[in-house]
Amino acid sequence: MGIKGKKQGGNLCFLHKLHYLCHFIYNISTMEQLLHYVWKHRLLPATELATTDGKPVEVIDPGLHNHDAGPDFFNAKIRIGNTLWVGNVEIHDLSSHWKVHGHDKDGAYDSVVLHVVGKADCEVTDSSGRAIPQLEIGVPQQVSENYRELMTEDRFPPCYRIVPSLQRMTVSSWMAALQTERLERKTADIRRRADLKDGSWEEACFITLARNYGFGINGDAFEEWAAHVPLSAVAHHRDDLFQIEAIFMGQAGLLDEASIPERYREEAVKDGYFRRLRDEYRYLAHKFSLTPMDWRRWRFMRLRPQNFPHIRISQLAQLYHGRRMGLAALTECSSIEAVRTLLDTHVTAYWETHYTFGSESTRHSKHLSAASLDLLVINTAVPMLFAYGRHTSREELCERAIDLLESLRPENNRIIRMWRDCGLEVRSAGDSQALLQLKNEYCDRRDCLRCRIGYEYLRGRRIGKTPEED
Repeated sequence: MGIKGKKQGGNLCFLHKLHYLCHFIYNISTMEQLLHYVWKHRLLPATELATTDGKPVEVIDPGLHNHDAGPDFFNAKIRIGNTLWVGNVEIHDLSSHWKVHGHDKDGAYDSVVLHVVGKADCEVTDSSGRAIPQLEIGVPQQVSENYRELMTEDRFPPCYRIVPSLQRMTVSSWMAALQTERLERKTADIRRRADLKDGSWEEACFITLARNYGFGINGDAFEEWAAHVPLSAVAHHRDDLFQIEAIFMGQAGLLDEASIPERYREEAVKDGYFRRLRDEYRYLAHKFSLTPMDWRRWRFMRLRPQNFPHIRISQLAQLYHGRRMGLAALTECSSIEAVRTLLDTHVTAYWETHYTFGSESTRHSKHLSAASLDLLVINTAVPMLFAYGRHTSREELCERAIDLLESLRPENNRIIRMWRDCGLEVRSAGDSQALLQLKNEYCDRRDCLRCRIGYEYLRGRRIGKTPEED
């Protein structure tokens, strides 16, 4: 009993120390982020600045913020005493972190002309032994208090108080930057898909389209499915809609009897269309050495029947058979109407009266709704045009992508409604895409120090105040 208790106590002691260490590291990280913020935005003390050895400091240009390896700010212009220095700046909470991080032995930091710190607790040198001038600064109380508010605010987004008072120019410039950020992220995803397909942008286009046919819930499953569809093999049978559908359904694992709900299974097996599809797929699978994905990857819970994978895959088969949707055809579209026409599709004959195998329903052509078409434009056509424009250095494709976003109505979802409730005007799909980027990449991470709305909050903007009053 005593030994067990001792072991448990040791574990608790270790966990306590670990918690303290994590808390310590977090605080250091937060403090350094705030110092970065103060330096970048010149929120420096009104009093004259001086190095730790008493030389006057004038910050002419804080430099360019570096988010990669190396010093924190590049190409800063700083006058120390009577000497104008052009070089890099490194920022730490404590001077001693310079040595902890090994900068005193790293030649990449020999270009540092000023070490900015929250507290100077030691002298620092570069790899040659040269002393680095140090400037001790603090975080203004207003900034630290406002930052604490943002980090502890329960309501979402935490900056809601100042949104109604934001200047139009501030909002529009930030929205434009966020929109581009989101397109760049989607571009990276498309490039990754092209790389996985040996550089085929046509296949990357198909996978991107398929993913978005999942409309969120089955997005991952549709991307996996599309990667399982060998377009080079399907191309040999592109004129035969039945064979396309057989390959598409078979690769989705939906021709496996186990994938059919038990209450419909017996009827499905008797279904002539199911048997024909299954037999055709078995032949084509042998011919092209096809391996289906696991049908259990598909989600049906809380899914409306028109979004069942069977329906979406049939629509994709019809679209592929029609030879309309492809990268070349997409790049030729010069208007939103042309893109909508390109993406518009419907199910094959069997699926007009079915949502799954073995269960007949009222006849319906099951065209894509106008809202679904616009989502496909936003999430497939726009990023494909932008990404391919970047890949081929065709700026007109990038501009067309942005024009398409600006011509569409904004999306209507929980996130967009949240921002509207805060008082933010949302005029187009470009705005709604920007706000999705803001929520996912900044708000969810509480990365307020990189956000322009966060900047306005930290500097003390409040409703009713003008910039001159701040």
